[in-house]
Amino acid sequence: MLHKLDRRLAIAPMMDRTDRHYRYFMRLISRRVLLYTEMLTTGAILHGNRERLLGYSEIEHPLALQLGGSDPEQLAVCARIAADLGYDEVNLNIGCPSDRVQSARFGACLMAESALVAACIARMRQQVNIPVTVKTRTGIDQHDSYADLVEFVRTVNTAGCDTFIIHARKAWLQGLSPKENRDIPPLQYATVYQLKRDFPGLHISINGGFTTLEQIQSQYAMVDGVMIGRAAYHDSYLLADVDAKIFGDHRTKPTRQDILDGFISYAKENIVRGACLKHMARHILGLYQGHAGARAFRRHLSEHAHKPGAGIEILIRAGMLAQIVEKNIHAQKNISAIPVHPDMHS
Repeated sequence: MLHKLDRRLAIAPMMDRTDRHYRYFMRLISRRVLLYTEMLTTGAILHGNRERLLGYSEIEHPLALQLGGSDPEQLAVCARIAADLGYDEVNLNIGCPSDRVQSARFGACLMAESALVAACIARMRQQVNIPVTVKTRTGIDQHDSYADLVEFVRTVNTAGCDTFIIHARKAWLQGLSPKENRDIPPLQYATVYQLKRDFPGLHISINGGFTTLEQIQSQYAMVDGVMIGRAAYHDSYLLADVDAKIFGDHRTKPTRQDILDGFISYAKENIVRGACLKHMARHILGLYQGHAGARAFRRHLSEHAHKPGAGIEILIRAGMLAQIVEKNIHAQKNISAIPVHPDMHS
């Protein structure tokens, strides 16, 4: 079954972050945001444990698989596997700048090989009827002029790719770590806006630096969609309003407790099947970010979820601690607000 894709807001593929446990958690917060897997290499999919790598819950739709690779035939096989498994989109990573990725000749270094990227896209599109998209940067190293970006987009578009997610920073392939490449190169929003003006028929999504719902909403006058990553990971409840405010879906907004209860049920089922709580609980540390009980919630999970035999009681207790802190602070505020009568000093 093909799911209609609404790309107005997506959660970025993040290594060691956007696994199936995190994606299930995010779906408890937003029904509509587009979710992506971690980047999975063609080699891992072709030779690894596909159920572990590619398995997902139906609740995760709409869901896209991000691939890393540069061999058109291998990518085509992996795209076919993804389509057969019910993924809604295949995305090719042309943005990762790590040394390991470069040595395997994929990721951001492929911005200098637009013809090869086009061949990969064309071959994948021959195999599947789901969208094949690209996530890339504004440029790499000395290949960072606007003309270079236009040449890349135009060439890849001729192969049938009409959706580009642009991380609005260039990547330095030498001298900066992947983490530094997420922060040090300056944001170039204006470059992405110009790209949309020059390619009005393409879907252009922008990625990089957005931390509030207001910032996200401000982008829709210039581009078609927004992708966010770390902000959504570290402050999960940030997305609690997006279904209503961005997608026009006004079903009841979940409370933090609603989300935690849903995740407790999910964790219980997975623990019975042999999963470790620590692999799931690490993704929900940001649920109470900005909330009075956030520190107590994070501390309890961090101190106890990794222990052998840890079960859902750890999640339950963490939620209770967060609520206790909030109630105590609320009670103290109420006491401080009580007017003092002069007779009380006698």
